[in-house]
Amino acid sequence: MSGAQRTIALRLSYDGSAYHGWQMQRTDVTVQGTLNAALSRLCGHTVKTVGCGRTDAGVHALRYCASFRTDCTIPTDRLPLAANALLPKDIAVTDACETAPEFNAIGSCIQKEYVYRILNRRIRDPFLERRVCFYPAPLSFERMERAGRAFEGTHDFAAVRSVGTVTRTTVRTVHWCRTEHDGDLYSIYVCADGFLYNMVRAIVGTMVYASHGKIEPDEIPALLACGDRRLTGPTMPPQGLYLNRLWYDGPAGEMLQR
Repeated sequence: MSGAQRTIALRLSYDGSAYHGWQMQRTDVTVQGTLNAALSRLCGHTVKTVGCGRTDAGVHALRYCASFRTDCTIPTDRLPLAANALLPKDIAVTDACETAPEFNAIGSCIQKEYVYRILNRRIRDPFLERRVCFYPAPLSFERMERAGRAFEGTHDFAAVRSVGTVTRTTVRTVHWCRTEHDGDLYSIYVCADGFLYNMVRAIVGTMVYASHGKIEPDEIPALLACGDRRLTGPTMPPQGLYLNRLWYDGPAGEMLQR
């Protein structure tokens, strides 16, 4: 049975370990491709979701938003359970809402927050192997915190992005870059109006370099101004990165903050 076209926003979470990132690929298994297949079966027509952004292979999402158009009449409060019955156990739809027709998960997103987690100890934890970056060399919380604050504000972030994705501009506004730690588990929270390819992982790599004295935290604004990727820190491994929070106006915003 079908009705009028609706625009649906989904809140979901996923473990990205088994996927070649979010975005559809011809030959590789992706989160978007898996979600599209499940929703197409559920809705009885081909569904093409729009995601709030790309996550790379091995990167996770604690909170993610995808939108799609459908004439399916399944109530939104039943969509999560119905979709989850068709999805693998490492992807979960946790909520759904109907939005304005013009809503678009990526275009309507106001800002995003990622968190990068580092297990800073000499002995690895096998239960966290795919959930954190294991880093045995000692880290300086104070120097990492100072380095993170140096990234805040509006800058050209070309110096902390990987080449390969064409963008109209490499200028972004980082609202905060905060470091917390609970014992030997470090968490770096980065919130911005948008992100470049591998930007968070390169920011964290630069913070790690600063921790070891290879870069001074006060030098970071000048390094950003140079725009030379070779002068900043390495791109950290993907398994420590999670999309953590999202901001929208309207029903999707209320859903994502619940």
